[in-house]
Amino acid sequence: MRLLLVEDHAELAEWVAKALRHAGYALDVLDRGDHADHALKSQSYDLVILDLSLPGLDGLEVLRRLRSRQQGAPTPVLVLTARGTTEERVKGLNLGADDYLPKPFELAELEARIKALLRRSGNLVPMVRIGRLEFDTTSRLVAVDGKPLALTPRELAVLEALLSRVGRPVAREALFEKVFDFDAEARVEAIEIYVSRLRKKLEGSGVVINTLRGLGYVLAEAAA
Repeated sequence: MRLLLVEDHAELAEWVAKALRHAGYALDVLDRGDHADHALKSQSYDLVILDLSLPGLDGLEVLRRLRSRQQGAPTPVLVLTARGTTEERVKGLNLGADDYLPKPFELAELEARIKALLRRSGNLVPMVRIGRLEFDTTSRLVAVDGKPLALTPRELAVLEALLSRVGRPVAREALFEKVFDFDAEARVEAIEIYVSRLRKKLEGSGVVINTLRGLGYVLAEAAA
């Protein structure tokens, strides 16, 4: 899952980013509304966490522009704000905000709201099972035969992206976008390292990751 956090309060942004990356999300962080508007024109995100009081462009205008461009299923938007007026909440909801979280907030509530929005949007199902592997999307825990499988956040992000398209190829570039922030100092080839590590950890799970030359990687149930 790739998320965008737009927050101009540096300490708050760092606090939230650390927690979400630890939870296995790929996260881009921006501190200006105009930069967020540009990113949302060129990048695809599973969910946006948007502050309202932003330099460059107000959060409500960022939201309005995003919704005006979108066709089909809209990107879920969770608004963070210290502005607590009913009038402003109504305006945000009318512009297409999916949820509001007033500041200050607890990280546990933020993560719970993110998961709820992802489930509501269809980007998240409660449990994924293939072979002897289980992925609980709510707790973000992976198990094989009921025993926890230890994965790093980036290994988990790779697995999650592959599980979202079981039996279908996922390009290296698409995996890279799901796993790395756009300011990360890494190259697309780094995905090969994480896929290799993941293959080793999945041995005996009844699940394999196959390479399709020119197409990417496919996660599938191992042949009996």
